[in-house]
Amino acid sequence: MSSWMETCGVGTPLCLCPPSCVLQLCSVIPCIVHLPGWGSAVPDAHPASPCRADVDGVGRVGALLPQLRQRRDTRPPPELQERQEAAVRRAPCRGAEVPPLALPRYLSFWGHGGADPTGGSGPGVSAPCRPAACPEHTLQGTVVSATGTALPGARIYLEGRPPVLVARSDTRGSFHVAGVCEGTAANISAHRDGFVPGLAPITSNGSGVSVAHVTLQKLEKPYMVLHPKPKVRVAGQEVTFCCKASGTPVPKKYYWYHNGTLLDRKAHKYGSRLELRALVPAQAGTYHCKASTEAGAIRSAPAQLTVLAQGQQSCNPKPEPSLIELPAECRQDAKGSRYYDVGHCPPAPCAGSPADGKQCGAGARRCCGVRRMEVREIQCGGSVLPIKVVAKCGCGPCAQPRVLVQGRVTAADTGEPLRFGQIFLGRKKIGFTGYQGSFTIEVPPDTQRLVARFVDRQQRFVDAIKVLPFNSRGGAVYQEVKMMRKKEPVELDAGRTNAIPLGEVRGQEPVGELVIPAGAFLRPSGEVFSGTVKASVTFLDPRDVATAGAASSDLSFANAEGEIVPLRTYGMFAVDFREGDSGEALQTGPVEVRMDAGQIRMPEHLKKMKLWSLNPETGLWEEEGVFRPAKERRGKREERTFLVGNMEIRERRLFNLDVPEDRRCFVKVRAYSNEKFNPYEQLEGVVISLINLEPQPGFPANPRAWGRFDSVVTGPNGACLPAFCDARRPDAYSAYLTATLGGEELEAVASSPRLNPSAVGVSQPYLNKLGYRRLDHDDPSFKKTAFQINVAKPDPNNIDETNGPVYPYRSLKECEEAPVSANHFRFYRVEVDKYEYNVVPFKESDLTSWTGDYLAWWPNPQEFRACFIKVRIEGPQEYMVRSRNVGGSHPRTRGQLYGLRDTRSVRDALLENSSGACVEFKCSGMLYDQSLVDRTLVSIIPQGSCRRTAVNGLLRDYLARHPPVADTNNTAAFTMLAPVDPLGHNYGIYTVTDQNPRLAKEIAIGRCFDGTSDGFSREMKSDAGVAVTFTCQERPAGRESFFQRLLTSPAEALDEIRREMGTGEMRRAPPEVLDFASGVRALSPTPTRRTPSSRRRMGRTRAQQ
Repeated sequence: MSSWMETCGVGTPLCLCPPSCVLQLCSVIPCIVHLPGWGSAVPDAHPASPCRADVDGVGRVGALLPQLRQRRDTRPPPELQERQEAAVRRAPCRGAEVPPLALPRYLSFWGHGGADPTGGSGPGVSAPCRPAACPEHTLQGTVVSATGTALPGARIYLEGRPPVLVARSDTRGSFHVAGVCEGTAANISAHRDGFVPGLAPITSNGSGVSVAHVTLQKLEKPYMVLHPKPKVRVAGQEVTFCCKASGTPVPKKYYWYHNGTLLDRKAHKYGSRLELRALVPAQAGTYHCKASTEAGAIRSAPAQLTVLAQGQQSCNPKPEPSLIELPAECRQDAKGSRYYDVGHCPPAPCAGSPADGKQCGAGARRCCGVRRMEVREIQCGGSVLPIKVVAKCGCGPCAQPRVLVQGRVTAADTGEPLRFGQIFLGRKKIGFTGYQGSFTIEVPPDTQRLVARFVDRQQRFVDAIKVLPFNSRGGAVYQEVKMMRKKEPVELDAGRTNAIPLGEVRGQEPVGELVIPAGAFLRPSGEVFSGTVKASVTFLDPRDVATAGAASSDLSFANAEGEIVPLRTYGMFAVDFREGDSGEALQTGPVEVRMDAGQIRMPEHLKKMKLWSLNPETGLWEEEGVFRPAKERRGKREERTFLVGNMEIRERRLFNLDVPEDRRCFVKVRAYSNEKFNPYEQLEGVVISLINLEPQPGFPANPRAWGRFDSVVTGPNGACLPAFCDARRPDAYSAYLTATLGGEELEAVASSPRLNPSAVGVSQPYLNKLGYRRLDHDDPSFKKTAFQINVAKPDPNNIDETNGPVYPYRSLKECEEAPVSANHFRFYRVEVDKYEYNVVPFKESDLTSWTGDYLAWWPNPQEFRACFIKVRIEGPQEYMVRSRNVGGSHPRTRGQLYGLRDTRSVRDALLENSSGACVEFKCSGMLYDQSLVDRTLVSIIPQGSCRRTAVNGLLRDYLARHPPVADTNNTAAFTMLAPVDPLGHNYGIYTVTDQNPRLAKEIAIGRCFDGTSDGFSREMKSDAGVAVTFTCQERPAGRESFFQRLLTSPAEALDEIRREMGTGEMRRAPPEVLDFASGVRALSPTPTRRTPSSRRRMGRTRAQQ
């Protein structure tokens, strides 16, 4: 080394200062450091120096300084030398304080090899430390989490290159370092496992105590928030794909893949954006990105790039076939077919413009759609039925319907609604549930995975974190959310070791237990709590299949490659520890989770079992620790063996006992509008749920329980649901499937008394291998809305098993694109006979199929208003009732047909010879151009020998006060110009507005059945909330018709007319109710007057019966 390091007069020597032997610059002279191994060039230390350090030659400093001398033998920069000399001139030899100087990089040698000087991987300083330069000065501080919780065991470093370990935080998150001179211009950093390192400056107020407070952010795996979008380009154009991931720390490394192959970063110069120029057809395919940090990795969803040749059209002008069903009286060919091809334009994206090349999104989005329609006329039983068909497709602005998730949050045990609970998407609170637990969530654009958290502000329920399915094509999906009620708290003595069992099934041993050692309870400040603890541990036991609906998340985690893969649960638990007196929340230090190894009968799971916690923002499970076999039994009588895992409970999270499972398949399911299973009558927007059940008894696996669950929304080609499967034994794994549409359960195909493969949708012999059984297979009293199968992995060498309905996990695309002729399982909708016909075809499950036309049934694709009228039928049978809807007042539609609705009346279970029908009609209001209102001319016509005998007085008065009045001379029908106002059950009119047309109709029908404006019923109450009444007669066999009797016995026929007209007048008068439309009371007298309150009491009596 040169002479500037060898004498105090030129350089400032180094000292080791207690308590951690931290190397720092010496502040007094003379001060010579004795470093054996440097030879005579380094003199002995001055005996009077307060700064002295003898370092053994085999120690770190003694070993490294010669290396530094050999590598770098140069003077410091002039500016540093001037500062050092100035400090020396000002410093008296008696030891007055001089601020230490920052070491240049070439002198920061005490962290050689990246190891800590006091406990790293290399040898440490072996000689004792001498007094520091500033012994009366102290650095003190704290290390806390982002929520203010004290973090013990954090490593505190004085920042340098490399940093120097100076202390560790205690149980309260505090640390103290002596000998750090006041005014030191430096930073300290804190490091703790599971947290991102934090940095803080050292501050001082002149009191001799320096302060530094460090806040650490919890380490969070990356999570994809922006996925690349599908693009269509013409060869020669350019395209840009973008993705973005969040996490702590924020991801900076991105990798892009084309068809699964990593792209060269240097060649494409990409980060979170991938730009491809001068595209060629070979670059078409799927692209996805992967973001990576030290916490983990995450993959984006794939995006499809379509590269068209020059001149190639992205939208075929010729429409694709699309069949609709015609009314029953319309037959189109000799075979009696009632289906007519109206054409369809698939909403595929069109090629972007050259200006869109550098945009992350799709730019000015253009999609294939209807460009021209034609009117055709169909001969139907002597009449003409108009219909509009698609004549030409072309590119235009894409439809952008709202995507919603609606539903209700209730308790899993009692059905109690979550009233005014908080709803979070990520960290953002977006609203509250209603009084009945209802909620509506608008799905943010470009969302791939919707994670919502429901929080009970009264703390009666465990937070529910749900991955909600939604229909990306628009509209609303209905979802029932179940919440676990918190377990009643028990009192624990914090000074003793406590064991809390984990298991809720009677007659069976607990799955495990939570063991909390004495002194483990902590306040958020880190102080040990020693009083009485009220502990609530809520365990969701998968051995009870009924608990599956209350489980949080979808049991998935991101593996090392960033792929979201499934977990298989052995139980979830939530903990809530509070002080017995104040109720303040408590945390714990290290605790044990002990799991009964006897509950795990799959040998491979014993080694793969891990402890997980749920990230409430991403809905993904994160690993907390692994389980290891217990070394010894706890007592002589203890026969069970346990797996033991360790954890700390520092925040309110849901914990899980899970194993990753890689034996996976996909199951293909379709839903239909009826049990005819017509390919053109598939239902979209149906939520298909699959619960994976534990293996059958006798197989070397777990007892019967559920392992995981998944929900998928059907699209135009059904749905593919992931499930565990096994190739060696067909009955090793089983699955339980259900389907719901707007809260209504769909029915599965029957499996008894005879299994019909053509009805189930799966051919033999594969069907027998799958063991299809509907829930009521053995007991007819069970519900018909679910079925169970063995998930037998298909044998690729068996041709009978290569066509669905079970597909290998790597064949997802094959499953999604399977034709309707391929094997699949089926659900269908059970409802009374109903038929709908629109002159302008519209598929309610696909809002992108909406076409702007004056004759469109729904004039506004963003808001759907459903209107129903309640009709009472007095007669011995159930009758079809038709509504014919024609333009009434608008000059562009007057006299033109909008559509037809046929509905069969439903018999009243309590009233003899009485049935009711809730018949849809087209609401009056603005047409699609939002210019003029049209009063729809609605005709209600029962199909039978029927006569109108009563009209609701309030409705009749309303129509009279709002001209024009329709001609009502025909007693076989009821005709009105439909009201513009929403009215209500007092008028027999039911109106509901929603973003989903199907859901709007379901709600309106439920209210109509109930006869109220805010209730809901599946039971027809034919005498409540009625608009019009018809009396229908069935002529007994051999009896003459009324017209024949009028010819043969005119006197008797006229008497019959008088009697029936008298009865009708008696029945005509309405109840005395308040007219909400006009605000006055109805004045029509009635001999059987009933008040509104009596009507409600009648409804309650029905409910009790």
